[in-house]
Amino acid sequence: MKKILSFMMVAVMTCAFFSGCKKSEKTKIGIAKIVQHIALDDIERGVIDVVKEAGIDAEFDLQNANGDVGTAAQIASQFKAEKVDVAVGIATPIALALANTLKEIPVVFGTVTDPLGAGLVTTLEHGEGNVTGMSDAIPTDQHIRLFAEVAGIKTLGYIYTSNEDNSSSSLELVKKGCEEAGIALVTQSITKSDEVKQAAEAIVNRVDGVYLSTDNTVFSAISALVDVFGKAKKPIFSGDVTAAREGGIFIASGFNYYKAGRATGEMVVAILQGALPSEMPIRFMTEPSDSDFLIDLDVAAHCGIALSDELIDSANLIFQNGVLTEK
Repeated sequence: MKKILSFMMVAVMTCAFFSGCKKSEKTKIGIAKIVQHIALDDIERGVIDVVKEAGIDAEFDLQNANGDVGTAAQIASQFKAEKVDVAVGIATPIALALANTLKEIPVVFGTVTDPLGAGLVTTLEHGEGNVTGMSDAIPTDQHIRLFAEVAGIKTLGYIYTSNEDNSSSSLELVKKGCEEAGIALVTQSITKSDEVKQAAEAIVNRVDGVYLSTDNTVFSAISALVDVFGKAKKPIFSGDVTAAREGGIFIASGFNYYKAGRATGEMVVAILQGALPSEMPIRFMTEPSDSDFLIDLDVAAHCGIALSDELIDSANLIFQNGVLTEK
C-alpha cells in the first residue's frame, strides 16, 4: 500500500512539473462597447469572427456600458478580476476605462476618432505601453463640402455628445469644415441618447440640413432624428453608413464597420500570438475597399434635391422605393 501511495505521489508531482499534464484553459477575451447600436455590434462581430477564424479557442465576455461612464469603469474592473488575456474597448469612453484600469493586460481600442486627443496614445506610429487599436477618423471636411454642394446647404446643423471626447474632437473638425465650405454652423449638445429627439427639434427649423459624425450616443437614437428631419423635409448626411441602411438618411459615406471590426480582431490575434501593443501602429481604415457610399433616392425626392447621374453612379449602395441595392 505504501508503495502504491508513493507511486501516486511521484505521478502527481511529475504532472505538476510538466505542463503537458495541465488542463488547457480557453483564451479569455473581454469585449465592451459604450452603447448598443448596429455599427458597434458590427465591430464586435468582426472581432469575434477573426479570432475564431484564426483557430483560437476563446471565451468571450461581451459587455455593454449602456452609455454610462460609471458602468464602463465597472466593466474594466470586472475584466481585471477575470484576468482576461486581451480586452477590447469599442468607442472612446470604454477604451479609456479599460486603459486606466488594466495596466498589465493588453487593451485594443476600436472606433476611437482621436486616440491622441483622448490620451490613449502619444503617437500614431505605435501603441502606448499595453494599449493600441483602430481609429474611425473620417474626412469630415470632404463630407461637409459635398453636402453643401449637392444639397445647397447654407446653414448646417450638428448634434454631438458633449461629455464624450470622441464627439468633442469631431466638433472641432466640423467647425473647420464649415469655415472652409463657407457655410454657417448651428450646434446642439446632448449628454444621453434620450435627448436626441429634443435636440433635433431644437435646431431643425434653424438649419438646411444636419451632419452626423461617428457619435455613438446620437446613433443609438438615430430613428428619432430621422423622424424629425424627415417631417421637415430636410436632409441628413451621415459619416456612418450602417445607420443609413434602413432608409431616411440622404447621403452616408464612411468605412464598413464590420471590416473595421475585423481589422481590430487582427490586432487582437497578433497580440495573442506574441505581438506587443507598444510596437503596433494605430490602424486606420483608408483603403477604398474599406468604405461605402450610400445615396437614398427616396429622401432626395422627398426633400426636392436633384442629383446628377455621375453622383448616383459613384455610390455602391442605393436606397430606392424602400429597398437597399448594393452594386
